[in-house]
Amino acid sequence: MDKNWTTIYSTDQLYIAELAKQMLHDNGIEAVVVNKRDSTYNTFGDIEVYVNRDNVIKALLLIKEFER
Repeated sequence: MDKNWTTIYSTDQLYIAELAKQMLHDNGIEAVVVNKRDSTYNTFGDIEVYVNRDNVIKALLLIKEFER
């Protein structure tokens, strides 16, 4: 992944990460989901949402509203 991408959200539920990604896309922010969960046990690790660092502040504000 490019150095310009920053993690802005982390969860243990894939569907929540996908909802956050879609909410960011709906607000004009490109986002990607990276699943870092262990494939064997599926209980270790997180699913992370990344955005370009140019959009971090706006994305974090949107994520804060998303978590309410």
